[in-house]
Amino acid sequence: MATFVLVPGMCHGGWSYEPLTERLRQRGHRVYPLTLTGLSERGHLLNAGVNLETHVQDVVGVLEVENVEDAVLVGHSYGGMVITGAADRVPERVGSLVYLDAVVPRHGDSCWTLVSDQERAWYMDVTDSGHAVRPLPFFDPRATPHPLASLLQPIQLSDDLGRFRRRDYVYAAGWAGESPFTPVYQRLRDDPTWTTHALDSRHNLMRDAPDELLKILLNG
Repeated sequence: MATFVLVPGMCHGGWSYEPLTERLRQRGHRVYPLTLTGLSERGHLLNAGVNLETHVQDVVGVLEVENVEDAVLVGHSYGGMVITGAADRVPERVGSLVYLDAVVPRHGDSCWTLVSDQERAWYMDVTDSGHAVRPLPFFDPRATPHPLASLLQPIQLSDDLGRFRRRDYVYAAGWAGESPFTPVYQRLRDDPTWTTHALDSRHNLMRDAPDELLKILLNG
């Protein structure tokens, strides 16, 4: 049986993986749906110092404390930054990486540098404290403000992702408008070291395409 560590996107918690979590556990797999520091039920930990490195350490801590080996790290949207950093820190505990309509950073990238001007405008809609970005109006009611520093901090990587046996990218092809992840998908689709998938789904793949995602995860 595999061990899956599920990392949500901006403003979301481990609850965003609920349909997928249940399906994986019913099949006997270990599953850790994480809520990152400063978000959702861990929102009381939000402060100006919560950054990308904090979130990377959230994942590393679970891998180490739970003594996980050969983990499948799954990251949605912003979660792609986090699983990339965690895999780089403890590659001996990671076997596979699965990106769900997510950013795939290289050394020195940040969410700020990777997204469009429209996304940057959203990032500037901060709470009164100035520490966090407000959820978009159409997000799940459980969504909470996201730590701003985690979007601005460049990722520090010591190696590329080629050392892992499996790297999947799942593209949501059902955006109402232009998807900001299309360039990422097109780049990786032409790279023989990646396996890419396109699903007729909106950005929230876990909610809108759990059955298709389950097949992808279990076929790795």
